Amino acid sequence: MHPVPTSDQHQRCVNHLLAETRANGGLAPVDLERFWTDQQVARTDPSGPDIPQVPLGIMMSGECVYAELGLEEDFWRYAHDEPWSLQLNKAYNDKAESIVGRRLLNESPSNPDLCYPPFKRLHDVFEARNIWHSGSWWLEQSAHTPDELKTLLDRIDRLDIPSFILPDGWQDTWAQLAARGAKPPLYRGQRGPVTFATSIFGIENLIYLIMDQPDLAARFRDTILRVMLEIGRTMDEAAGFSTTTAPHGFAFCDDNCYLLTPDMYAHFGYPILKGMFERYSPDPGDSRFQHSDSAMGHLLPILAETGLTAVNLGPTVMVDEIRRHLPGAVIHGQLAPFTFSRNDEAGMVSEFLRDFDMARKTRGLLFGTAGSINNGSRLTGMRLIMAAIQRHGRYDS
Repeated sequence: MHPVPTSDQHQRCVNHLLAETRANGGLAPVDLERFWTDQQVARTDPSGPDIPQVPLGIMMSGECVYAELGLEEDFWRYAHDEPWSLQLNKAYNDKAESIVGRRLLNESPSNPDLCYPPFKRLHDVFEARNIWHSGSWWLEQSAHTPDELKTLLDRIDRLDIPSFILPDGWQDTWAQLAARGAKPPLYRGQRGPVTFATSIFGIENLIYLIMDQPDLAARFRDTILRVMLEIGRTMDEAAGFSTTTAPHGFAFCDDNCYLLTPDMYAHFGYPILKGMFERYSPDPGDSRFQHSDSAMGHLLPILAETGLTAVNLGPTVMVDEIRRHLPGAVIHGQLAPFTFSRNDEAGMVSEFLRDFDMARKTRGLLFGTAGSINNGSRLTGMRLIMAAIQRHGRYDS
């Protein structure tokens, strides 16, 4: 990881802010009303020439309720017992309102009468089971050898994608829900090509496949892209959109892209991003987003060719390095998630000062975690970052 700057000036800023926080009973000194007013302006366009401060990208997550409320983690129940999760969210928001001045988590129950019936997804087409394991969802591998992969691709070639992914009787159900104002689901995000492929075929298997059987790897790649485009078209048409009227924008989450060399990624991953962005983000202002919270800086030169407009990359990939390759992209980061979840107060302020120094001239920094916001991340830590932004992250001073 790039070292956090330890200049005397930075260290004095850190020490002074932490001393004031301790003197204030653990609450960092921040003018909440002014912060949120400036945040609203800055968040609208993080690269804007007239924004007053760095916008904050940390609005916490449902994972944070446990440490904040002194509870044991139960991610399954939180995801499946809505009355319980909403009760926790309300208790959390009561604390959040007093500490950071906002209620951050959802407190409104869902309406099952306005929910569209489930449809099959890319992993279903590739015959991978999505299972709950160790507190999250995991895809089970569906092909283990090159011959098994060939056979799987043969079956997919014979599959009628629209009939496979849409549920029986979807037309009447979707028409009724649309008439009641429920927005239909669209396909605008996906596990990135390397993460998806390693889930389907295995990490070592994919690496050896690209090296030893590039033609089969290309077939695997092209099948993924073809099915993604077909799913997108099917969902658009079901929602009443044509090719010309469908909303633009697409996002990938590809943590495992770091496993490939640039040449391997150029052969396997890049063509999928290129194909999806050409279809769904063809115009300069369209959203082209990549999340990869891993050490994937070696892929920045080739990712730059896709014209990414926003990124959330790993904590070892620094703002200046990202900006060198992606001069126009909004950078969501680069606070290390473990710095935040371990409540390392000095680290939070130091990493903000580091990133602001790197982004001061070009702007386009949305300061948040370089990855997920995990349990252990505290509201007092969020407030400390807000104070650091208000005191040391202003563009108008």
